[in-house]
This record gives sequence, structure tokens and C-alpha cells, in this order.
Amino acid sequence: MTSLFERLKADCKGEWDAYTDHAFVRGMADGSLPEASFRDYLVQDYLFLIQFARAYALAIYKGRSLGEMRGALQGLKAIIEVEMDLHVRLCERWGLTPENLEAAPEKTQTVAYTRFVLDAGNAGDLLDLYVALAPCMIGYGEIGAALTVGTGPLTADDTPYAEWINEYASPDYQELSLATVENLDALASEMMTEARYPRLRSLFASATRLEADFWQMGWDAAR
Repeated sequence: MTSLFERLKADCKGEWDAYTDHAFVRGMADGSLPEASFRDYLVQDYLFLIQFARAYALAIYKGRSLGEMRGALQGLKAIIEVEMDLHVRLCERWGLTPENLEAAPEKTQTVAYTRFVLDAGNAGDLLDLYVALAPCMIGYGEIGAALTVGTGPLTADDTPYAEWINEYASPDYQELSLATVENLDALASEMMTEARYPRLRSLFASATRLEADFWQMGWDAAR
């Protein structure tokens, strides 16, 4: 069976390319991204991750077996124990504490994206939810790998955003990204029909556009 993720990515190529090759991403790679843009993104992404943790908690609730519940738990732990800790470390350089981050107001793009995913999960089943989550979980892994291809781990001499890039290029995150693809395909093999595919494609396209909007939010912060 063709990978559902690869099919969605191919059918939404314009949205995917606009997300994974956004000016914000290129700016992280070559170091030209203004620090103010990155700081604004990190604060909003911290708030974003709080809501995404809730989405994975919803996946645990919607799990039909212990295996599905354990799979969702791994995603939840990656957010709370790895990604959010990365944001805290990076924000410490500006004197921002976890309390400061959590108290920051959510921007419109943050609200739009996170509530879209939660609504998709609440209204649908596990497949709907994971399709809506896929651009974030898989896309960050693809971006991290692309920015380090041929070079290995980056240093601050390469770009001031090396720590962020290296986190998402790391073997642990790449393994999580691959597991997300495999989980999506396993669910599709059981739950997807051709009649259902247009709905899943719409969910994926919308979530991917919202990811690009999130980069744009940070890009605009210093302008």
C-alpha cells in the first residue's frame, strides 16, 4: 500500500514546499533570521506545544487499544519532556522563564492552528487527528534533516540557530518522525477509504498552510 503520508505530501506539494522552504527556515539555516523573529516564534511555539500536548492526550483518550495509547503517549512525552525543554533552554538567553512563556498572550496564528487540530481530533477519529498533526511532527523532522544534510550537527559558527536545528535533526527526533509516518500508514490501512481521502487531504492541506502561517508570524515580528 502506498504511504498515506507520501500521498498527502505529493498531493499538497505547493503547501508543503511553502512550509518546509519558508524564508524563516532558510534564515535559520544561514543565520540571517533576525533574533527578534526567532524569539517571537519560540514564545508562540511554546504556547503552541501546550495545546499540541492536549492533542496527544486526546489521542490517548481516543486510542482503541493499549498499543495506540502507548504510541500517543510517546508523542506526548516528546512534546513535554523534549521540545518544551528545548524552548526553555533557548529562551533563557533572553531572561525568559517558563512562567514568562506560559503567561504570554497567544497570537492569532497560534490560536488558529492549535484549535484547528483539536477540533479535527474532537470531531473525528484517530486518523483525522493524526493527519492534522502530521505536518508538525513529520515536517520538523524533514526540515531538521534537510538543514544538516552533508554537514552533520551544526555549531554556533554555522548559524546561531544550530541548537534548534540539531534537535530536530537528531536521531531521536528522526525516529519519532518515522514512527509518526508508520503510525499514520497503519491507521490508514485499516480506516481509510477512497471516499474518505478528500477529507483527509483537506485536513492535511489546511494544517500545512497553518504551519507556513506560523513561520510567517515569526518572520513578520522583526519587520
